Amino acid sequence: MNIPFLDNWRKRHGPGRSVSLADAVSSDPESAAQLLSECELLRDHAGRSGVELDDTAESLSALDQLLPRWRDDPEVSPWLGSDAGLYLGTVIIRTVPGTSWRLRPDGEPVVRLPSGRELDVLEEGGNWAETGTPELSQLYAEFSER
Repeated sequence: MNIPFLDNWRKRHGPGRSVSLADAVSSDPESAAQLLSECELLRDHAGRSGVELDDTAESLSALDQLLPRWRDDPEVSPWLGSDAGLYLGTVIIRTVPGTSWRLRPDGEPVVRLPSGRELDVLEEGGNWAETGTPELSQLYAEFSER
């Protein structure tokens, strides 16, 4: 899996150090959570539209209200969708006690709830970027219920 922001994490942890996302999640979950929360493209796009991404459920609602101009650029939409999914996961992780990041055997990050239920945030973010549904705030409401 090609995750560009993993390079940023590697740069901060020393040159020449080859670290996989799986290693980062298992050995340093706090740093991995920070890494997964970067979402630079989404944060830049939202900021230019006047939306502050402060890792709250309200910011997910604000993202749902953005005009989807990114759909005009087939190169941006998938990246923005990945960032939206990772941001959704970040909000859930930071606001729902007992949730955590987990990597599936294929290396994709998912959010695991205390119940054991998992949310494929990359798939959901991609769906949101392509069609606007389901809304990020709706997914948050569903997955933050206990």
